[in-house]
Amino acid sequence: MWKVICAVGVLAGIAAYLSGLDPMWSVVVGVLSPAVPAFLVGVARGARTESPREHPAADKEAMSGTEFEDYVARIARTCGVPVIMTPLSGDWGVDLIVGKRPHRLAIQCKRQSRPVGTGAVQEVVAGAPMQDCTQTMVVTNHDFTPAARRLAELHGCVLVGGAELTRLASTIRALTVPQGGQRI
Repeated sequence: MWKVICAVGVLAGIAAYLSGLDPMWSVVVGVLSPAVPAFLVGVARGARTESPREHPAADKEAMSGTEFEDYVARIARTCGVPVIMTPLSGDWGVDLIVGKRPHRLAIQCKRQSRPVGTGAVQEVVAGAPMQDCTQTMVVTNHDFTPAARRLAELHGCVLVGGAELTRLASTIRALTVPQGGQRI
């Protein structure tokens, strides 16, 4: 294999010199030319690889809880509204604060391997006033229990889980942009 790589480099250098390139540039061409096929193969592989932005709900199981919060915050920022990530402790059950006063949205993020229960809804509903938020949302990579859905409906808390993650940005926009079209 090395003999082939060296032969390609030597032939490319000679061809460059015979085509009129300066001897120094001919050496550069001879040294770099064996790397070109590997580079092109890498480009082809990279072009075929799907990015996380192409499949926003893909592989959420592999994320940590903090990485999931970062993911939700990135989506919220694409909506053009301010996003505040609360500290890990003392956040009163609110992970993200989205939007501007007086109509801010409190978001609780839950990356779990099982359905999210009423505790997450209770935390964000109770913590929202402490963070000066008027709307609430719980976002998860999984789904919600029926009891969590009932409690969220009772308190007007928006639930976004699993398959609905692809529509998270539009849901945040709908909650943070008033009817007149101006951002609040």
